[in-house]
Amino acid sequence: MEKPLNSATGADAAPFSDRLVGVACALLAVSIWGGWIVSTRHAVHGHLPPETVGWLRFIVPAIVLAPAWWRVGIIPRKGLGPFILCFLGAGAIFFLIVGNAMRFVPAADVGPLLPGTMPLIVALVSVLFLRERLGWLRAVGFLCIALGVLTLGGRGVLFPEDGAWRGHLLLLAGACMWAGNTIAFRRTGMKPTEIVGLAGLWSIIILTPTGLPGVIHAVSDGYGREVLLQLLIQGLLSGVVALVAFGMAIERLGPSRAAAFTGLVPALAALIAVPVLGEHPDLPAIIGVAATGLGVALASGAFGAGRAGR
Repeated sequence: MEKPLNSATGADAAPFSDRLVGVACALLAVSIWGGWIVSTRHAVHGHLPPETVGWLRFIVPAIVLAPAWWRVGIIPRKGLGPFILCFLGAGAIFFLIVGNAMRFVPAADVGPLLPGTMPLIVALVSVLFLRERLGWLRAVGFLCIALGVLTLGGRGVLFPEDGAWRGHLLLLAGACMWAGNTIAFRRTGMKPTEIVGLAGLWSIIILTPTGLPGVIHAVSDGYGREVLLQLLIQGLLSGVVALVAFGMAIERLGPSRAAAFTGLVPALAALIAVPVLGEHPDLPAIIGVAATGLGVALASGAFGAGRAGR
């Protein structure tokens, strides 16, 4: 079993440059995911069903990262169990669950229930099963994230419209799967490019029978531009850049510290919605953004890094 993160071999003892790279990678990933929520919600309510959007997401990493997954083989010889958890939490099944959830709920509910609750699940599992000691500053940080998520979710989560509860349950299931991916990532013994590429390959194998015909129909119906846009956002940015960057963040910061940064996604999605959708946040949303930002700073260990390093 992996040692606690605050042991001498954990993330606290990592060089400052490694932690800095980890923070930069985590911020890059969550920035992309903030826009991904809006993009995916628009796609599944437009001319592209979830399985088609999923195919566009995973075809790029499957091809671009082919040299990486070719090295480990279609079925990895080591770390198979952790890889299965990674695939379930970042592959085709995860995307289908989340994509179908977005058909029942507005985009404003996605951030709080998916990337918002994921770091809380990781923190709980890390404390209960991985013997990680959070410390009071990081514990307060996770509480602030929970407060921010609850505030950003607002009435849409607490008092959902008819039928929205289906989407909420699917999003919570997706958050648990994503948490499993985050915790298992370092235990595969594989590089981020290998994990992402192999997950992309198996996702394409699963999605091609239903996803590829949707792409062909969309192009023939005159929606080729939308297909190309989703290929860029889903495939290149979210499917390759964000996943590899987040994997590097997990390697350098540890699961719970890296997961804490995903708490920023609901706040970023709310900010992106201002210029893109013309939605201006009200006072509760502003409080939620501030609470989430403070919570991520505390939960990631930013204020204790210097002391831990000494």
